[in-house]
Amino acid sequence: MKRFAALIDRLIYTRSRNSKLALIVDYLRHTPNPDRGWAIAALTESLDFPAVKAGTVRTLLATRVDEELFRLSRHFVGDTAETAALLWPDAQGKKADLSVSEAVDALAATSRSDAPAVVASLLDRLDADGRYALLKLALGGMRVGVSARLAKQAFAQAFDVPVDDVEELWHAIAPPYAPLFAWGEGRAERPDLADVAFFRPFMLAHPLEDGSVDLADYAAEWKWDGIRVQIVGGGGETRIYSRGGEEISGAFPELVAAFDQDAVIDGELLVRGEVQGGEAASFNALQQRLGRKVVSKKMLADYPAFVRVYDLLAVDGNDLRGLPWSERRRQLEAFVPRLADSHFDLSQVIDAADFDDLATRRAGARDAAIEGVMLKRRDAPYVAGRRAGLWYKWKRDPLTADCVMMYAQRGNGRRASFYSDYTFGCWTDGGELLPVGKAYSGFTDEELKWLDKFVRDNTLNRFGPVREVEKSLVLEVAFDSIHASKRHKSGLAMRFPRISRIRRDKPAEEADRIATLQAMVT
Repeated sequence: MKRFAALIDRLIYTRSRNSKLALIVDYLRHTPNPDRGWAIAALTESLDFPAVKAGTVRTLLATRVDEELFRLSRHFVGDTAETAALLWPDAQGKKADLSVSEAVDALAATSRSDAPAVVASLLDRLDADGRYALLKLALGGMRVGVSARLAKQAFAQAFDVPVDDVEELWHAIAPPYAPLFAWGEGRAERPDLADVAFFRPFMLAHPLEDGSVDLADYAAEWKWDGIRVQIVGGGGETRIYSRGGEEISGAFPELVAAFDQDAVIDGELLVRGEVQGGEAASFNALQQRLGRKVVSKKMLADYPAFVRVYDLLAVDGNDLRGLPWSERRRQLEAFVPRLADSHFDLSQVIDAADFDDLATRRAGARDAAIEGVMLKRRDAPYVAGRRAGLWYKWKRDPLTADCVMMYAQRGNGRRASFYSDYTFGCWTDGGELLPVGKAYSGFTDEELKWLDKFVRDNTLNRFGPVREVEKSLVLEVAFDSIHASKRHKSGLAMRFPRISRIRRDKPAEEADRIATLQAMVT
């Protein structure tokens, strides 16, 4: 655990992506199995211990530390694991180090009733750094700036193997990834995935920043506002993967049942809307289905899911990814009729006369489920990641509104000492300020310092980690779209809100009205 704790500590205080990469490479090369496999799974949020929750740790700490001391410390530190690691009293006597695999075995085998005693016994064997590593392992939420992609690149660099191969194998092999390490170190052949419904890395797009493209070379499609998914049929099973490679089949059983092909498709997961004649509803409707482990019959009926298919990656045992987009598209158009039209349809190519015509259509596209335009080079193969010049995403211009800051909350990780999460509102016609969204991005480090000082200097009330502030600061908020929502008092929910400007020049009473936002609802 000491080596893992040291890795976490160094990752937290390292901002450089290349430096983080070097730290993980060194760890993978010099740490034995299975510790390194479990550690990399923890860093990429691939572990789950259902019996151990934050409440377990809080309850356990109350047996060793004064409750009020923990509450005050947690409020200041901003993280349960860090607070508990620092406050937990050191056990008497010499401690024998705990391996990562020992900790994983103990946490995986425990029940909810036994979890407090098991966690306590593990904490007693560790120092403060080790306790922090253990609790982050158990609770998740590492927040050390390591994405799954970075971890895969570190593995590829550590063992000098192609990162695209690592991408494919990663999601087909369970932690602690023993066959993956055996292959990487040259001790075994590349694992055979012939009978596995494995994940293929997605092809991604660069933003279209300036200029135009020739539609003779590029095909245009609508960029639908759902979640990108890959459906894989093979080896007698069907799996649905999110863009990050997370399997989400359990949340969409009707799609699994409807896909009975030996094929791999890339598409957009959407739900059907009521007022649009069965067309795609807004992302707000899709959110009702996301993240659910059990889906009720009512949920299936109220939010029927379907996939708008973009691409065909493999069919009947043939890998099509090396073919140009135009040939894959031809085969896709022949393939889609094999699918149930109740759950699948084809994303249509936009028949624009030229780029100016396409720009006009994009500017007028405010359909609830359209996020912008995709431009795909007609001769491009399907390759993992972002490759310059092949695919572009041309998102529609964001909407903006002037809103008033109402509440602020401390951030996490490097932002734990700053009030960096802001709830903001707009005025009703009667002069009441109602929350319309929350944002924690879009500002620079210098602006964050200024905003944090504003919160501290203008606090009206405190509610645990949240501060209510004087309603005097206007924030210009950019967002992709806004939708009706029964869950919010304002009746509105913003999609991807971020702070675009601090309006110190504008009086709060001149901020936008709820009615203005309601007119933007799609």
